[in-house]
Amino acid sequence: MLTLASIPSPPQNTFEIGPLTIHFYGIMIGIGVLVAAIVTQKRYEKFGGDPTILDRVILWTVLIGFVGARLAYVSTHTARYQGRWYAVLFIWEGGLALYGGLTAGALTAVYMMRKLNGDFPMFADAVAVGLPLAQAIGRFGNYFNQELFGTPSSLPWAVEIDPVNRPAEYMEFETFHPTFLYEAMWNVFVTVPVILYCERRFELRKGASFPIYMIVYGVIRFLTELIRTDTTFRVLGLSRNALVSLAAILGGALLLYLVQARGSLREKTNAPEPVDS
Repeated sequence: MLTLASIPSPPQNTFEIGPLTIHFYGIMIGIGVLVAAIVTQKRYEKFGGDPTILDRVILWTVLIGFVGARLAYVSTHTARYQGRWYAVLFIWEGGLALYGGLTAGALTAVYMMRKLNGDFPMFADAVAVGLPLAQAIGRFGNYFNQELFGTPSSLPWAVEIDPVNRPAEYMEFETFHPTFLYEAMWNVFVTVPVILYCERRFELRKGASFPIYMIVYGVIRFLTELIRTDTTFRVLGLSRNALVSLAAILGGALLLYLVQARGSLREKTNAPEPVDS
């Protein structure tokens, strides 16, 4: 395949510190979680919530979310762990299903918010911006692991993939669509700006920002799933995650309608501060 330019593969996905082996995948996931936690706390407080309860809520949401993401991935890639089931614990090798993590994390957040007398719709609004930022950062971990790429491509921004990481049917190709990069850029330049614009431009009810995230993110995830090469199951040409993305778009649209029709009005996030006279 002739390419005029391409994104080179990373020379390595780990580095050593004494006896420790540090994985870039884990670093990117960790940075993403930290950014999401900071943004969520600031937004929750800005919306009028009590930030003192968020440390516990975020801790358990992240922990249970990771478990859900890992179990969801393993359940659809069981062949990868035949003969080495202990590798199910090796998260640094990659293998986190976002929708599984979102589901487990959301259920945990609902429980924790009720337990601590927090405001879950307000929390959902707060995390609606932190979450796509975390996803964008975490997707660069997929770059270091040379995973989650798409079909062969000769575009200037195609990513080079080492033979050991290429699907068998594409072994003769060297460069592929960087679907992880498409998703990361979409979240930074589309998902987050759209949410912030809607919060400033429209009178959103409490809890409306999260379904907006569901809709906007669902679009890019559906599109990238059409060219992903790592799916293990398809129905009518659509992967499981593509079908879930469609459900997220439709469910988000319905939820947004219901929240706007029945929810309580919140103050716009760009409301001016009072001025002492």
